[in-house]
Amino acid sequence: MAIQQVANAGGGIAPGDKYTDNPESSNAPFEHIYGDQLKNAATILRETGPKGFAEGQYNNMRQATRIIRAFLFSRLTDYYGSIPYSEALKAQAPEGIIFPKYDKQKDIYADLFKELEEATTGFTAPDPTDGFAGADMYYRGDIAKWKRWAYSLMLRFAMRLSNVDPASANTYVAKAVAGGVFTSNADNVLVPMDVGPSTWIDQNGISRAFYPGDGGQPTFLSKTLIDWLKGTDPAVTTDDDPRLMIFTGGIGIWSPTGWAPTNTNPLQQKGMPNGYDLSGLRALEGNPNLVTDETYSKINTKLLDLDEPYMLMNYGEVQLTLAEAAQRSIGGLAPAAAADYYKEGVKASMQMYTIYDPSLTVSDAQVNAYLAKYPYNVTKPALEMIGEQYWANHYLNWWEAWSNWRRTSSAANPKGYPQLTPTNYPGNVTGGTIPQRLKYPPNEVAGNPNFAAGSTKDDDYKTRVWWAGGPE
Repeated sequence: MAIQQVANAGGGIAPGDKYTDNPESSNAPFEHIYGDQLKNAATILRETGPKGFAEGQYNNMRQATRIIRAFLFSRLTDYYGSIPYSEALKAQAPEGIIFPKYDKQKDIYADLFKELEEATTGFTAPDPTDGFAGADMYYRGDIAKWKRWAYSLMLRFAMRLSNVDPASANTYVAKAVAGGVFTSNADNVLVPMDVGPSTWIDQNGISRAFYPGDGGQPTFLSKTLIDWLKGTDPAVTTDDDPRLMIFTGGIGIWSPTGWAPTNTNPLQQKGMPNGYDLSGLRALEGNPNLVTDETYSKINTKLLDLDEPYMLMNYGEVQLTLAEAAQRSIGGLAPAAAADYYKEGVKASMQMYTIYDPSLTVSDAQVNAYLAKYPYNVTKPALEMIGEQYWANHYLNWWEAWSNWRRTSSAANPKGYPQLTPTNYPGNVTGGTIPQRLKYPPNEVAGNPNFAAGSTKDDDYKTRVWWAGGPE
């Protein structure tokens, strides 16, 4: 909601478009990434490393885990800034570190690059007896695809630093391209999900959060997103983004008994303005009897089945990132290549939704018509067009959309890409600015004696992380 793809009128726990403080939302990544995901990764690395019971026996599993670990730590530092890294998850002997120190984001990123480089070169020929292929949910033991994911992450990380550490950005964009990034949507990182064995277990967390009933988050699309998808002329469909009726299923009622659309006309789709409660929306719309379910477009329920895969990273993102790198002459890429990267990125982004439902197809002809309607670096400046497409690409992956928006937001360009206008809901805690980071959990603040010396200051939602222009 903070980056204005979805909106609510006050229901649910998510405070994103009101900029209010909700400890559950802010604490969750810190608590669950450390306490669950990274804990499991640490166990694998400990048991397959020096003096582990399986040292050398599960090498490819170990290298894949290092890639996942780098991905997870990048998320944590992107959300909070300085975090426990070098001493994290070392409570067991021989280290016995109960209270890990905090590392600066600049130092964390330097080590993440090292981890990705070592992991990609550390893979060995597949061993059919080591069980890796059967255990690998992502690529079924396909080492070439694991390497492409690692180099694609390296590209993402390099561009994350491009405004504050151009030397590293140049170095690692070049290494990523030379190593080999994603080559098609077949390389997309998908986490398989299932309806069983029981509620919440193995089910897609995004779907579960929005599903009517015990999830029940509001499913309205933002006015910002709907207006962008509807193109420059809202009175016609010929200039619409083909994803309009993929992202939304229309206006209607979604209840535990099913989806009941009342208006699926693309011309009549309407996004909810961010930053308003119900009384504010009624005043804004001049309708004291406004009913949100009858007024605003909903997320397409075809994207929210409980067994939908979760997409961690995709080919379209990679091509759009290469477009920006080329446009800015980073990593040895030439500006002349930017347009082709951009076009391929838009095409891949539009054509990646058939994994959710076969009907969510965008033809080459539709893509070409859209690209012809909005020529690269003509309709808008190139970097703005790339930023908007990157934002749209990460529909359903709002964390990454938020991180990239923050990277493009600066004193010179406070609205970022896309150009988002902040809301100013009464009682907000940011002074009417889009949040720049998450606050640390109170238990960490009070319980880790290293917090005061090493954490990012100030611990509020307005302080920028290092790669967005804040402290190291």
